[in-house]
Amino acid sequence: VQLQASGGGLVQAGGSLRLSCAASGRTFSTYAMGWFRQAPGKEREFVAAISVSGRNKYYADSVKGRFTISRDNARNTVYLQTNSLKPEDTAVYYCAADPTYGSSWSRPRAAPDYWGKGTQVTVSS
Repeated sequence: VQLQASGGGLVQAGGSLRLSCAASGRTFSTYAMGWFRQAPGKEREFVAAISVSGRNKYYADSVKGRFTISRDNARNTVYLQTNSLKPEDTAVYYCAADPTYGSSWSRPRAAPDYWGKGTQVTVSS
């Protein structure tokens, strides 16, 4: 699976961005998908994950209520709607894919099988 994230940019605090991650290959619908982010000088952290069907989702506490993950299996794409952005959301955002959905995604140093190149999100105060 090859992944390509897009949709990042510069936005003022309180604004919104919709990140997209397009996947190649015919097996997208068999993978759980998720988003991680990494800010300068910080470790990569889990943001959100979604199951194969899209019915199950979970989020990091820091983004719960502000971010929404979704997927369109017909378009081989996963999305991250980011609302009420804060300067501390500034980071490079990465999408990832793994056959398994579950709490392993949010463990420290989680390592899904596939990663995309990141997209930069910068939130100004």
